[in-house]
Amino acid sequence: MLLWLARILLWIPLSIMHPTYIYGRKNRPKGKAILCSNHRSNWDIVNYLLHTKEKVVILAKKELTKNKFFGFILKHLGAIFIDREGNDINAIKECMKALKADKKLFIFPEGTRLKDESAIMGEIKSGLALIAIKTKTPIVPMWVVQKPRLFRKSQCIIGKPFELSEFYGKKLDEETLNEANNIVRDKMLELYYNQEELLGKKKKK
Repeated sequence: MLLWLARILLWIPLSIMHPTYIYGRKNRPKGKAILCSNHRSNWDIVNYLLHTKEKVVILAKKELTKNKFFGFILKHLGAIFIDREGNDINAIKECMKALKADKKLFIFPEGTRLKDESAIMGEIKSGLALIAIKTKTPIVPMWVVQKPRLFRKSQCIIGKPFELSEFYGKKLDEETLNEANNIVRDKMLELYYNQEELLGKKKKK
């Protein structure tokens, strides 16, 4: 209910301040999936939520709860808060529970915003791969083309889903998870390196 109210109230002003175009919507599978995106700004998740009809569970850093208003909004949007300083087992279990309920989970695998605008992408954390493998959930790579700025068009590309099925049933030690992380990273970077072609194809249609 709160999500729909937020969409109604924020759609017009945010569409003017942060016009956002999402490409590849058809790549989102039905049922459970992990949506993983690069992270450039706090507007990333807001811009996405305003452009989807699906209810998405968000994995967010617990520091966001320090802002009572923002924390309240995220909580009622179904956010799961994670302690990035340690191995937050409870948060991981909540993520798995959401996926087992056939929901979609939105994760920023870098764990934080990329503050160096000259860099392409930060380090991938192991949580996403662990959750995806344990729950046998498809991963949907996404790419925010540029950092959102006021009155500048933002673009987000949704790639084709993939699974880390080669790791199902394996012992998930550090080496294995690092290997899985590299696959996730490569799938996301494919969108970055092919963004002109992907955006060009969409514009022609």
